[in-house]
Amino acid sequence: MKLNEGWVPVGLSSSIEAGTSAGATIEGSEIVVWRDNSGNAHAWEDRCPHRGMRLSFGFVRGDHIACLYHGWQYDTAGQCRYIPAHPTLDVPQTIKVPIYRVEEKYGIIWTTTATDIALPDADATEITPVRSLYVDRPVDDVFAAFEQAGITRIAANAGKIVSGDDTLFLAFQATTEGKTAVHIVLCGSAAVYGGAKQKHYAQWAEGLRFELEAAQRVAEVA
Repeated sequence: MKLNEGWVPVGLSSSIEAGTSAGATIEGSEIVVWRDNSGNAHAWEDRCPHRGMRLSFGFVRGDHIACLYHGWQYDTAGQCRYIPAHPTLDVPQTIKVPIYRVEEKYGIIWTTTATDIALPDADATEITPVRSLYVDRPVDDVFAAFEQAGITRIAANAGKIVSGDDTLFLAFQATTEGKTAVHIVLCGSAAVYGGAKQKHYAQWAEGLRFELEAAQRVAEVA
């Protein structure tokens, strides 16, 4: 799913701490996901307007993110507010980073450029993060593998698996044409599902990734 088609998952909420940033890719488009010191998440085009440096290489200071290259700082609306080489400059309003809508739900950070689009419904009030799984296979192949493992599709890029008393919610992110990220959470509190359950399902997902990539290698040799 592309940014203009609906909500796209870009990471587990637990993977982005306050005051940090990380890079993500959606259908080949590079995104910076960062969290200001108040804990609010942001997703932008991962490019400083000055020299094109990735903002995900930069650093967060309060409610600003700064480019690593020349230190240009941008506020939460994407507007450049400070240029170290010209500290007294009234920065032109035209110096701005394209920003995207962001929501955090089910322990996952979602972003989109679309309007009036609803998030997938996991029907969960509490979640326990499991892991983000990165697979060297196209998203359709990865979703098909999880369907064989019992997933029920509830949206174009999300589904649920019920295993006994456990319910997993999975959100799929096509990073590039041949690579996929799967963000996995357990529906339920960490008091119940933390520890052994997290480890069990993280290992299960890793095993599925191994099988998918091994099958691809066999196909390439054949």
